[in-house]
Amino acid sequence: MAHEQTLAVVGAGNMGSGIAQKMATEGFRVILVDLDEAALQRGVTNIRNTLKEAVERKIMSAEVAEAVIARLLPTTDWSRLAEAELVVEAVFEDLEVKRTVFRRLAENCRPDTILGSNTSSFYVRDLASVVDHPERVIGLHYFYHPAKNRLVEVVPAEQSSPEAIAKAWTLQEAMGKTPIACQDAPGFVVNRYFVPWLNEAVRLLEEGVADIPTIEAAAKKAWRIGMGPFELMNVTGVPIAMHAANTLGQQLGAFYAPAALLCAQVAKKENWSLAGEPDPSRFAAVEERMLGAVFMVAGELVDEGVGSIEDTDIGARVGLRWSKGPFELMNVTGIERAVAMARACCERYGRELPGVLATQLKTGKPFDFTLVEVERDGEVCTLSLNRPDAMNAINQDVVAQLSARFAEASADPELKVIVIAGKGKGFIAGADIRFFVKNIEKNDIPAIQSFTAEGQELLARFAASDKVVVARLDGLSLGGGSEIAMACDYIVATDKGSMGFPETGIGIYPGLGGTQRLSRRVGLPLARWLVLSGTAVDAKTAQAMGLVDAVVPHAELGSAIRAVAARGKPNRDQAPPSTVPAGFESIATVFDQDLATLLETDPSGVEGPAGKAVKALRFKAPIALRLADRLMREGARVSLKEGLAMELAHLDEIFRTKDAYEGLSTLGKARPVYRGE
Repeated sequence: MAHEQTLAVVGAGNMGSGIAQKMATEGFRVILVDLDEAALQRGVTNIRNTLKEAVERKIMSAEVAEAVIARLLPTTDWSRLAEAELVVEAVFEDLEVKRTVFRRLAENCRPDTILGSNTSSFYVRDLASVVDHPERVIGLHYFYHPAKNRLVEVVPAEQSSPEAIAKAWTLQEAMGKTPIACQDAPGFVVNRYFVPWLNEAVRLLEEGVADIPTIEAAAKKAWRIGMGPFELMNVTGVPIAMHAANTLGQQLGAFYAPAALLCAQVAKKENWSLAGEPDPSRFAAVEERMLGAVFMVAGELVDEGVGSIEDTDIGARVGLRWSKGPFELMNVTGIERAVAMARACCERYGRELPGVLATQLKTGKPFDFTLVEVERDGEVCTLSLNRPDAMNAINQDVVAQLSARFAEASADPELKVIVIAGKGKGFIAGADIRFFVKNIEKNDIPAIQSFTAEGQELLARFAASDKVVVARLDGLSLGGGSEIAMACDYIVATDKGSMGFPETGIGIYPGLGGTQRLSRRVGLPLARWLVLSGTAVDAKTAQAMGLVDAVVPHAELGSAIRAVAARGKPNRDQAPPSTVPAGFESIATVFDQDLATLLETDPSGVEGPAGKAVKALRFKAPIALRLADRLMREGARVSLKEGLAMELAHLDEIFRTKDAYEGLSTLGKARPVYRGE
């Protein structure tokens, strides 16, 4: 995972050390600069402690943790910054201090180095104005803890060049971050509504609407979160909440200014007392006020073009870990009632109802969300699934939008290449399991059949299109995601890419072509290995077995996609290859045996990955194993079209099994117990 690229962070405090840790974890060489050795050592100690925790929780191995430390280069020598292509300033939130840092960055960095600021309070343009080449300055607002929280707000200044914006964005993706686009405005996107959310909670207390335990409980219930506003302020620092509200209040007006009680609490130098029992009779009043404030502010920031509806919600789900973003919450609440809440907030504070809310009220419909983003670059059109917090899991809305966008791109005579990609850390993590569970519980298996048939029809159009279709596999791909990738003409991956087919472990079988297209790419024995055992493979392994066409660094994805597309459209509707890729002979030999023999084989007598895979068969759903194996074997003898029809034909059978419900409903909660029923 190591990169040739060098990044840098100035400021080794909690935020700076966390940003540096994330960079190093993702394989970058990282220069960490601070004014003195003591500050640097505190920062490195913070990183070591966080990594130690990750090792103890088995998130990473001790060897990986040491490799992260080895990629860190702590120094007080600012001239070392000349080695970096991106430098992130993460010093104390003081404008003059930051300006001084940026002047020093300009003296020590190359003219083409991207200069990013982690500011959460100031205009990025005010920092860009003090350096030569201000076009390379950009805001990169990370969220605490930056080694764990995936959100980053990418904030161009008015001086920022398109090239700097694009490069900064690409580097955030390479760091495993989920970037959202923000204009250079107070609070950017997330703090713009999060700070008023905290402030409104204090006002409710101040006005005697409810006490702290009641506000905490009501907020946790309404937002489905683990900590309410007062506990959050205690954890992050009550003075920080006041500072943020002060900053927004000075720039945006009295509504954003800190409540008097918040200022008094800071003056006391105490945390909020959370003691006491909540009063459920006051929950509705608390929810109305806090939801109304969030709805109003979210509408204002979208009206002003600070952020999009989609990015506003992604910011809440990824950065704040809310179960739903403001606009999703409006849909759940009901547009009429949500607008009434926002209007009440407007009247209370002397503000105008945001236009986006007024317009939506006239439609009488919920907000629509762009789940598939379209980006054109000459002859190449990229269709990116935009559910990063759900690892881009596909549902009915995603399939409908992807189908519509694909049809539009296919009909465009100026386009030659269509790229299927995923936003954020993953490519596509399969289908949304909740859809399956809900319809099994409703005994509506035809809904599952219809959804799968629509998906199969869309994927068949990939091959039928005269455009070359390429999967951009940068991150995790499971189940339906791997099936979508295989339906493309080519798969281009980074070393973070992976592919897996876990369906037999959750009581079902791959239904979007996984039992058919996989064998045509890698041969029947290796296809049976992956599908029956659920073994996931990284991009390099997938390339070695013929499943992935190219593996390149993140920065080279664009050129690699163009290179494979230049080969033209391949014929993927062919018999499985008869030869086994070098290095996979032993696995192919084991998985060339019939299923009954595999299940009777003692895994301790089988070496390497094949042995692990044979052992894994004991934990799979028996009916799913049998059907998946039958579909792969029979599908290898017929055309792809016939094989796909066979997949659809057995959906009713598999989804009516008790094992299917057991596997799907327990996912992420408990190990399923399969009875072959």
